[in-house]
Amino acid sequence: MSSPTTAAHRELSRTGSDPRSEMVDEPKAAVDRDHAHLETMSMPSSIRDMTEDERGAIIRKMVRKMDTVIMPIIALLYILNYVDRQNLAAAKLQGILTDLHLSTTQFATAISILFVGYIPFQVPSNLLISRVPRPGLYICCAVILWGSVSACTAAVKTYGQLIAVRILLGMTEAVFFPGVIYFLSAWYTKQELGKRLAGLFIGQQLGNAFGGLIAAGVLKLNGVNGIAGWRYLFIVEGVATIGVGAISALLMPEYPHNARLLSPIERDLAVWRIESEGGVGEAHEEISTWRGFYLVMTDPKLYLLVFCMILSQGLGSISNWFPSIVQTLGYNSTDTLLLTAPPYLFACIWFYVMTLYSDRKDEMYTPIMFCNGVMVVALVIPLATLNTGARYFAMMLMPSAAVGPQVILYKTLNLHLARPYPKRAAGTALLNAIGGTSNIWASYMYINPPHYYIAFGTLLAIDVVFAVVITVYKVWVGRENRKLDQGGDKAKETMKGGVTQQQIDLGWRYVGY
Repeated sequence: MSSPTTAAHRELSRTGSDPRSEMVDEPKAAVDRDHAHLETMSMPSSIRDMTEDERGAIIRKMVRKMDTVIMPIIALLYILNYVDRQNLAAAKLQGILTDLHLSTTQFATAISILFVGYIPFQVPSNLLISRVPRPGLYICCAVILWGSVSACTAAVKTYGQLIAVRILLGMTEAVFFPGVIYFLSAWYTKQELGKRLAGLFIGQQLGNAFGGLIAAGVLKLNGVNGIAGWRYLFIVEGVATIGVGAISALLMPEYPHNARLLSPIERDLAVWRIESEGGVGEAHEEISTWRGFYLVMTDPKLYLLVFCMILSQGLGSISNWFPSIVQTLGYNSTDTLLLTAPPYLFACIWFYVMTLYSDRKDEMYTPIMFCNGVMVVALVIPLATLNTGARYFAMMLMPSAAVGPQVILYKTLNLHLARPYPKRAAGTALLNAIGGTSNIWASYMYINPPHYYIAFGTLLAIDVVFAVVITVYKVWVGRENRKLDQGGDKAKETMKGGVTQQQIDLGWRYVGY
């Protein structure tokens, strides 16, 4: 049996558009008529008789409840995700190369090989998560697995064993990031999603910051009981991840329509407000997983966004080598690890302000271009000078400007390829997986410190190309929006680019560009 919201959207396709659309040039009478129709047709019966103020009060309470439970769990798990992924860079400063007899090239391979496991498993994992009834539990089980694998890194004795463990770590971590992006987009509206994605990336930067601080402390155990400090690092951080993952499995909610976190009325309202933006959602849409994969692969927008993500993650490869970059300032290993923290903490503030602007102004192109401009400054300074103050100023900017565009690209995909939801899930995984290939080849660029001419010169070129490609994307979706504004046959032409009939009926637009 179809749900009330599903039936309502079928009715809407015959009778009018949702006043919550981005169209602002309709006559007031038409908007009022559609608003009245929506009140009586598209809302579940449990909230249909409420006033606007009553619904608004419930929404505010509901979103606070979601933020209080969902976001701290996800942010903490992502901190641990990056701590476990980046601790190998910290171990480099405490003798892992000597103990395992690694060359610089072999260490670069150990960094990049993680993505050999990470990349191919993201797409099948996200196809699966769109079908499992408990995605929160699925994510938390993956956390426990990668924590176990990370802890096992402490036992490696040879280069081959290190490579094997890093591949396994990539495979187990593949579930988390694209899964969480998909998970959040099932809970939050387009006005809310940007700040929550920022929260996720703030967790990433806190993971980098606290990873350095934790490493500086744990590595002081070097030699205790005959165990190297870098081995203690993997043990402590891996065991912490296992424990937090197990606790989170008991607390993480699932989809809005079946979440024990929400009351029955809140569940109805949570589902309705997501569906009123882009069509039927996770609670009601019926489409096969592989059909969703086919739809995203035939959407031309995906390929431009994926190319942008390849370029953006190429810039973000700085994070994999950041302790080594900071080490060129000439400080000892402990001070170097401590100096890596402020740039990541600054990035947390940067991401929050950037996404707050993006959400309030409905802008996504402008923040990306701003980050690209700042990245030029951050790369030119270390190429041009050895001055310690100037170089550290550039390093303060690097994580913010390099990673910031990724936040907006994920938001773009989840709003521009929103429906059907298996399409969004597959698209998110492909964006992260294929974009992540940059981390494989980029790891071999960071040679010849302190200037890192090859790495920083290449990233400068990437930054410029990125600005050009995202501008092409802006022009493209702008043209599609003009077709949607014209209506009729012109609007139907956009269906070739992935827009659904239901989105056309709802007055949906490509926002932010």
